[in-house]
Amino acid sequence: MYNSADESFDGTYHTNIVVYSDGTCFWLPPGMFKSTCNIDITWFPFDDQFCQLKFGSWTYDGLNINMWPTNGKGGDLQSFIKNGEWDLIGMPVKKNTVFYDCCPDNPYYDLTYTIHIRRRHLYYICNLVVPSIILSGLALLVFILPPDAGEKIGLGITIMLSLCMLLMIASDSLPKSSDAIPLLVLYFGAVMIICSFSILATVLVLSLHHSSPGHHTMPVWVQRGICEWLAWILFMKRPGRTMTRKAILERSVQIEMQEKSSKSLLANVVGEDEMHPLTNGTFTGGMKALDSFENQHISTHTCSTRSELRAIHKELKTITDKMKQDDEDNVVIADWKYAASVIDRLCLYLFSFLIVVISLGVVLSAPHVV
Repeated sequence: MYNSADESFDGTYHTNIVVYSDGTCFWLPPGMFKSTCNIDITWFPFDDQFCQLKFGSWTYDGLNINMWPTNGKGGDLQSFIKNGEWDLIGMPVKKNTVFYDCCPDNPYYDLTYTIHIRRRHLYYICNLVVPSIILSGLALLVFILPPDAGEKIGLGITIMLSLCMLLMIASDSLPKSSDAIPLLVLYFGAVMIICSFSILATVLVLSLHHSSPGHHTMPVWVQRGICEWLAWILFMKRPGRTMTRKAILERSVQIEMQEKSSKSLLANVVGEDEMHPLTNGTFTGGMKALDSFENQHISTHTCSTRSELRAIHKELKTITDKMKQDDEDNVVIADWKYAASVIDRLCLYLFSFLIVVISLGVVLSAPHVV
């Protein structure tokens, strides 16, 4: 065998040759052959391997020894013992004629048997592929878990560590080769990248969920773009609001009209304040009218009564302003939480689509799955 990897080079057992009266010689030596073979792990664990065994004579050329296969289909596979890791698909044979530079007129014949084996992938599907698909599906639960649960980032990191452990197990099963990146490793890498981005998206969601009016001012594009239009695109509902295109447009027009009216009202109030300045900053127009009424009709009241009324008015105004501010803050906080839930829903749809596409891409690109 030309491409032998045996230390003794010839792995056959030396037996006698049977010579017939017509000059025909029959030689059938048993032996174990070791050969080199290039392993292609591009489609691991759905890979096929082709190993060649080249038989010929080192001493005699084709004028002295002629070689041809007894079976045109290749080697005899009837005595093959089934293997748990590989399936023997076939062993075709090809006769080659080679002319060397030393002897250009003398042909040299050799028979090249190509062993076609296919890896049995059931073990790898059950122990590596299926767990990775399950973990990638669990990564989607990060976007379903409520932010108030406090375990969104912890769940994402746990899934990431589990994928790293599976990748280490897969690396132990892979042949040590740098010629190509196996399909299974590409799938693990894609799923790990998706899980990494899911953790980043979870951080963004938690940041939006815990935002407050005291620290963050909600931009207009968040209020209208995310809480209104993006929620409508994702078919999300919000209690107390109609999430339709017509309702969103009407609310946008109402908000613009309120902003314009508030600006004009503020300008009118400022003009009236300049024309009629108050003697005391705590009085309003109503209190000034009250003082005028008191000066005209109730002359017996003392300054202490007016001071008490002013104090009561001030306290009532403070309480009213505080309640109004709390209501406005609660509305803004609810908007921030709803924006976080919208981003959660968007990430759920987006990452689900990516995982399905990647899984189908791996399955469809494999040479054979069944």
